[in-house]
Amino acid sequence: MSDKSSIEWTDATWNPVTGCTEVSPGCDHCYARTFAERFRGVPGHPYEQGFDLRLWPQRLELPLSWKKPRRIFVNSMSDLFHKDISDEYIEQVFDVMQRADHHVFQVLTKRSARLAKIAHKLPWAPHIWMGVSVETLQYAWRVDHLRDVPTQVRFISAEPLLGSLNGLNLAGIHWLIAGGESGAGFRPCDPNWVHELQAMCQIQDVSFFFKQWGGRIPKAYGRELDGRTWDEYPIVEANVLG
Repeated sequence: MSDKSSIEWTDATWNPVTGCTEVSPGCDHCYARTFAERFRGVPGHPYEQGFDLRLWPQRLELPLSWKKPRRIFVNSMSDLFHKDISDEYIEQVFDVMQRADHHVFQVLTKRSARLAKIAHKLPWAPHIWMGVSVETLQYAWRVDHLRDVPTQVRFISAEPLLGSLNGLNLAGIHWLIAGGESGAGFRPCDPNWVHELQAMCQIQDVSFFFKQWGGRIPKAYGRELDGRTWDEYPIVEANVLG
């Protein structure tokens, strides 16, 4: 957790929950699990428990202490809609996000069914963005759940991109992030898959952000596509962050 982040599409990370469990092939080489498990058993370390799920209520109000407006990736080391996180705790996280309206919060989940089930209980302010991960077309149904969420900005994280998403329905989607996998045993990203997504976004007026090609380390093969970087954000951001 940091008020600065090396993740290209955000400025900071905030982890009121850490730890998670696998739900789909995109989790196979999870960077968060690899990092956390390095410290399992280290007394006093924040990841002494490895990647086991843990709530951190003492971290809940941290964004309120950050005075400079920034984009904040929520739970970069977990999934806020994990089945073992209570509705009440999720509501507490959203309450903080609603109050800290000088920031933009980027919430991302693979557990879209639960998101859709409890979305009506949550406050959806313009500065709270909601996204789902889609690594292959087999998980396109997550986007269908996302479309039912009454948030002003809906986004897709196609990272790690593990197959073609050609034909993915982008109706109601405002932003798409794509990226190849990184780390030991990374699965290569076919350039055609990325080109397909960029073209789909251009045709359907969806902001496109290309994070990386991936490799043994995240920046191994850079992040240029067709000789340039793609760093588009939803237009609504200008109205939120000023």
